Amino acid sequence: MTLRVVGVGLGRTGTMSLKLALEKLLDGPCYHMLEVFPRPDHIVMWQDAIDGKEPDWNGLFEGFTAAVDWPVAAFWRDLADAYPNAMLLLSVRDADSWWTSADRTIMDGAFRRFPGAEDDPWRVMVTALFRQTFTENFLDETEAKAAYERHNDEVRATAPKDRLVEWQLGDGWAPLCEALGMPIPEEPFPHTNTTEEFRGRAGWD
Repeated sequence: MTLRVVGVGLGRTGTMSLKLALEKLLDGPCYHMLEVFPRPDHIVMWQDAIDGKEPDWNGLFEGFTAAVDWPVAAFWRDLADAYPNAMLLLSVRDADSWWTSADRTIMDGAFRRFPGAEDDPWRVMVTALFRQTFTENFLDETEAKAAYERHNDEVRATAPKDRLVEWQLGDGWAPLCEALGMPIPEEPFPHTNTTEEFRGRAGWD
């Protein structure tokens, strides 16, 4: 099995909804940050990638048909080369709404609410990921939004045009199905993991 879709859009751009949608379309699991939590060996592999040691991508994605979200998107160039037939899926939203969502979910949960967890391997990996592949000051709104827009602009400018599909929140099935040559499912497009759902599951609100 090889990846048919590589998500090049950053987290909080509908990546959980895309995970469910791609699993429906491709009839196989889609990698997402959620897949890292129960796999300590993956934390080590991603840390190696951050440190400049290319991991065994086929081993990391064994059994998966697609991959989206962080940390995948941070290494989209490597993965585009490793999977030359994969569609490159850029999921986007406007920078202001992206920051509002990211700040109240990822940034709040991973970096603000649990002082003393700095030595946790997942947190060490994600902190290094953000600092080295996104922006050093990722908790600063202005710098984070600039890094977000810079990432999207670089993808648009450098990704192979014949492989790149841009998808915005609300686009639904059509762009995915057209690019994959598949009919649009009759069921509604999944819409999940909103900021409210994220915070509700965590018991923060």
